[in-house]
Amino acid sequence: MHLDKINSPEDLKKLSIVEMNELSTELRQVLLKKLSEHGGHIGPNLGMVELTVALHYVFNSPKDKIVYDVSHQSYIHKMLTGRKDAFINSEKYDEVSGYTNPEESEHDFFNIGHTSTSISLACGLAKGRDLKNEKDNVIAIIGDGSLSGGEAYEGLNNAAEAGTNMIIIVNDNDMSIAENHGGLYKNLKELRDTEGKSECNFFKAMGLDYYYVSDGHDLGQLISTFNKVKDIEHPVVIHIHTIKGKGFEIAEKNKEQWHYGMPFELETGASKVSMGNAENYSNLTGEYLLDLMKQDPTVVAITSGTPTVLGFGPGRRKEAGKQFVDVGIAEEHAVALASGIAANGGKPVYGVYSTFLQRTYDQLSQDLCINNNPALILVNAASVYGMNDVTHLGIFDIGFMSNIPNMVYLAPTCKEEYFAMVNWGINQNEHPVAIRVPAMGVIESSIEDTTDYSILNKYQVSKEGKDVAIIALGDFYQLGQSVVSKLSAENNIEATLINPKYITGIDEELLENLKKEHKLVITLEDGILDGGFGEKIARYYGPSEVKVVNYGIKKELLDRYVAEELMKKNRLTEGQIIEDITSIIK
Repeated sequence: MHLDKINSPEDLKKLSIVEMNELSTELRQVLLKKLSEHGGHIGPNLGMVELTVALHYVFNSPKDKIVYDVSHQSYIHKMLTGRKDAFINSEKYDEVSGYTNPEESEHDFFNIGHTSTSISLACGLAKGRDLKNEKDNVIAIIGDGSLSGGEAYEGLNNAAEAGTNMIIIVNDNDMSIAENHGGLYKNLKELRDTEGKSECNFFKAMGLDYYYVSDGHDLGQLISTFNKVKDIEHPVVIHIHTIKGKGFEIAEKNKEQWHYGMPFELETGASKVSMGNAENYSNLTGEYLLDLMKQDPTVVAITSGTPTVLGFGPGRRKEAGKQFVDVGIAEEHAVALASGIAANGGKPVYGVYSTFLQRTYDQLSQDLCINNNPALILVNAASVYGMNDVTHLGIFDIGFMSNIPNMVYLAPTCKEEYFAMVNWGINQNEHPVAIRVPAMGVIESSIEDTTDYSILNKYQVSKEGKDVAIIALGDFYQLGQSVVSKLSAENNIEATLINPKYITGIDEELLENLKKEHKLVITLEDGILDGGFGEKIARYYGPSEVKVVNYGIKKELLDRYVAEELMKKNRLTEGQIIEDITSIIK
């Protein structure tokens, strides 16, 4: 095997074209084996094999600096830069992350996990180089799907003006996670159809030099083009046509499904992870919204490149027609679009992952909340039990969402509450509303939720008690239930249990009444403590004799953590909370 002899890009440069083609086959086989056993980003990495080999053959990493957009397509890069054992040896699979990471290798320059960023970051590297009068190459790799993000346009605009060495590789496989959306993609198709010869050329219009590679899996074409632009003294775009999922027929035919996946059978593609028939909120939401659309033509579902977060697979998208809008990877636009739809009488529902909603703070504040437009935002994977990579953490939402004036942020504890909140959020016209979609599975209470959510910030007392009150928010409500039950059964403490439902405000009347028979108030929240829900409660009780203890997650950037270990570290286990309560009470 050629891969056995590749420990750095320098080893790659000793190979012939024939040998590099053989190496590419080996790399794809190793990649598929790990992906089938461990899961990961499948289609993006299979489509980048030859391109990455050619890059490292021509350029001199790490002196020449390569920046991967999102960086979920950097697996081959890692294998060629000294980290192949983490792909070959199953015992070492978790020794590297799924994204670039400077702590792993000098060949990585950024921790990246969000999209449309590579050109801007590379512009910064190029400017730093120029300030030092150095002469290395700076290369930004960006997929066609990521070009829809506003930061990509900003980076292209700046790169064109900078006027020095900057190589932008557009990896065009005619796909985002799902299909691409937006006017830009008509021009990309025209460029592919004319092999880059169309007079209408978006990149040239931006003031950039331009090359086209028709077969991004042909090492000869790739190497020849890269050699032409190596050490170039002005900015250039290399537009490369690749196939997402290349070399794995199932992934080539089902590109959306095979963007990312859990472990699977190599021969059939069948998942090794049994999902059973368990309900999930994405599918339930998609079913609910599609039914509502049939009754109300003003309801519209919005997504920014992740349609399945709302349960809208290809079938539902087709059935919804104009009442479903995928804006591409453009979260900021999605929020502003939702505000505009709401301002003109529509009923927009924007589904987004918590980690990506971070990109929209200005639009939430300026475009939506200042205008107080009644859009509904469904915030997914906002939990300790959501995504756990440092670039995809979803646990910061409470701090930034709940402190924007006019926003009503809700935290359901069960299926009944969730759909009652969704129904209210869509049909009310007084506030921007966001709902923290439960992340702990679909829990049914079998009790209809008759809450009038238009009466803001009214908490629900689930169990009356004294001495101790536990205010348990959203996904941590069940933890609160368990603590209250054990306090009663094992410690003879009859605690009050409260389901606050509202993240954005406090129920002053209820909190004031608790003072009469309660010495201790406990808050539980599935997020960062600093700026969080519990601090609002603590601030209210500050001048009083009531003691408040906030439970949540310490503010830190976590990477690939184990949720149970993180809970224990933050004293969020049932036993630890009970231990603290009994100690304080006694």
